[in-house]
Amino acid sequence: MNAGNHSMVTEFILMGLTDQPELQLPLFFLFLQIYIFSMMGNMGLLLLIRISSQLHTPMYYFLSNLCFIDLCYSSVIIPKMLVSFISKKNIISYSGCLTQFFFFCTFGIADCYMLTAMAYDRYVAICSPLLYNSTMSQNICFLLVVGVYAMGIFGAITHTIGLTRLSFCRNNVISHYFCDIPPLLKLSCSSTYINELLVMLLVVINSLVTTLPIIISYAFILSSILSIHSAKGRSKAFSTCGSHLASVAMLYGSIIFMYCQPESTSNITQQKVSSVIYTTVIPMLNSWIYSLRNKDVKDALNKIRKDWVVFWCK
Repeated sequence: MNAGNHSMVTEFILMGLTDQPELQLPLFFLFLQIYIFSMMGNMGLLLLIRISSQLHTPMYYFLSNLCFIDLCYSSVIIPKMLVSFISKKNIISYSGCLTQFFFFCTFGIADCYMLTAMAYDRYVAICSPLLYNSTMSQNICFLLVVGVYAMGIFGAITHTIGLTRLSFCRNNVISHYFCDIPPLLKLSCSSTYINELLVMLLVVINSLVTTLPIIISYAFILSSILSIHSAKGRSKAFSTCGSHLASVAMLYGSIIFMYCQPESTSNITQQKVSSVIYTTVIPMLNSWIYSLRNKDVKDALNKIRKDWVVFWCK
């Protein structure tokens, strides 16, 4: 194959989440349920936002894109994971591994930037409500979303190109359930210094560019909320941010647990557990958090239910 100039390995073996036979079938059904709930939640919320006119606002425009990202994110990871539970040897080709990593990286980075765009939207809505419609115009929202996907694709291309320069000439067993940078770097029989430097550089840049605006936005939001004299007004302002804050806390909490542990204390099991949280559990929970905690979504859902009842009773 063409990649042979860079690698003597033409395929990899994914070890999966566990090597204990008695856990394979229960885990298969567990993650199948997670995937089904993730598809139902994200696709359902996407459809609701699409057909409900009262949800045609910038906040829900960003939320619909977050649902799309989570939908794709879990679809990149979970189906291949399910195969590992029911097959004796879960094989993925060299090109398939790079493709999976590319989309994993694209949607993972885009997820972080989309949460940042949503934080900015909440900042404008609470701190500058009179300027909200002009500041968060349709064109501005579109450009923000384009920027989110552009950053995801740029990061994925950069990391993937870095992986193509590595040589894999001995062990081809990946001690993970999907193709990620750390386990692939461990398999390489060529120098990984540039890759490690690139990972560190991009992680620092993406972390600062996504977390700082969120922190600054919520600092201003908190200041504005505390200046509201009405308890009902403060409660309403907090409620519009609660779901977003929950999503941010879950995503960055799992990432910090995954990547900020000292090398001496981290192990493969801990890495797999934390990666399961941000690759499978969080994409499922996001849509349900926004559905169950959001009054606008509940009202839109109830309105559609009533309309359907009226339609079928005619």
